[in-house]
Amino acid sequence: MREEGCKPACGTIEAMKAEAKTLGAYIQVPFCQTKCTYCNFHTGVVSRERYAPYAAAVCREVAETARSRGTGTTGEEAVAIDTIYFGGGTPSLLEASALKDILETLQRSFGFASGMPNAPEITLEADPETITQEKALAWIAAGFNRVSLGVQSFTDLELKAAGRMHRRADIFAAAEILRGAGFRNISMDLIAGLAHQTRESWEESLAQLVEIRPEHVSIYMLEIDEGSHLGKESLAGGSRYGAGTIPSDDAIADSYERAREELRAAGYEHYEISNWGLPGFRSRHNLKYWQREPYLGFGAGAHSFDGAKRWANAHDSAHYVTCIEQGVSPREQEQVVTRGEALEEELFLGLRQLDGVDLARIERAYDVNLTERVASLREQGLLEVNGRQLRLAPEHLAVSNSVLVELLS
Repeated sequence: MREEGCKPACGTIEAMKAEAKTLGAYIQVPFCQTKCTYCNFHTGVVSRERYAPYAAAVCREVAETARSRGTGTTGEEAVAIDTIYFGGGTPSLLEASALKDILETLQRSFGFASGMPNAPEITLEADPETITQEKALAWIAAGFNRVSLGVQSFTDLELKAAGRMHRRADIFAAAEILRGAGFRNISMDLIAGLAHQTRESWEESLAQLVEIRPEHVSIYMLEIDEGSHLGKESLAGGSRYGAGTIPSDDAIADSYERAREELRAAGYEHYEISNWGLPGFRSRHNLKYWQREPYLGFGAGAHSFDGAKRWANAHDSAHYVTCIEQGVSPREQEQVVTRGEALEEELFLGLRQLDGVDLARIERAYDVNLTERVASLREQGLLEVNGRQLRLAPEHLAVSNSVLVELLS
């Protein structure tokens, strides 16, 4: 993104005040120990000396956002937070005390939902090799109750080619440490299509994951971004990063289908194209994104949505900190969501969920008739209608993007 100058702080979030009773909070931590070969996110490897000022800037942004909205734990229009997600980057690189400070600032500024089942779901993304017993215990004490582990693979050759720092043994060690510290909600990610991946190695990764039995699983199909190290090498026809050993699209789709079979047999509920959970362990925070519920993003590159508009912060972490320290907004983008865009979001995000969408409600709310487009895709076996619910045909989830593009065209 082209860097633009610091902009004056915007006003209150009227739509959120009017509609929401709870909201999610996303904290972006854009720091990594190394850059994965397939990654083109706005993250970077920086000196640890920059971590503390960044965390302090996030705390200040949280407090000032709450103040600008006229809300807080004692505000008449307070909106309680019920999900918090620390993503990145690698949030587990920050000191536990810094993570605790951010959580306490969120609670003091906005208030947390209370009582089951509304007690906040508080997630920390972590790389396996960054986890120690001391950290895990400190995270529990700070209030974190869910950890999302970036596993990617259980095969060391694949992990090395991808630029990951952990190895298979680190995954098992991290899971044991987290369980011992008291975490009862762990998520793990795998990527289908990594360099050097074979059918046999994918089967092994699935078997090892099921053996650990995390409460939640995400399966992503590799998409080669031309701006990543792997993407540039692949386009150039080179061999670095294992570019010549990337599985075919058909092989990646087969791996995805194999994961669906294995996870279903192991008792996981498939509730979103890339996500599975044991009963009661769906990601409450990510559901906010897919169901277009409000959330506030804090930190460099973080995005927010209040039901009527979307906005994003500057991606560069140093620029973000400078803006906060100067007392001006770090926002670089703000977009009012049009009626047409909202309809597209309803369909695109809604159909990622296996429960689908209420077609009649959408047609009524947006005054549209989707009968012909839906009928054509149903005839092709790409969509299904079950009562009021429209959903993607399960056998075509691996090619969902092409189906959604045709529906929205």
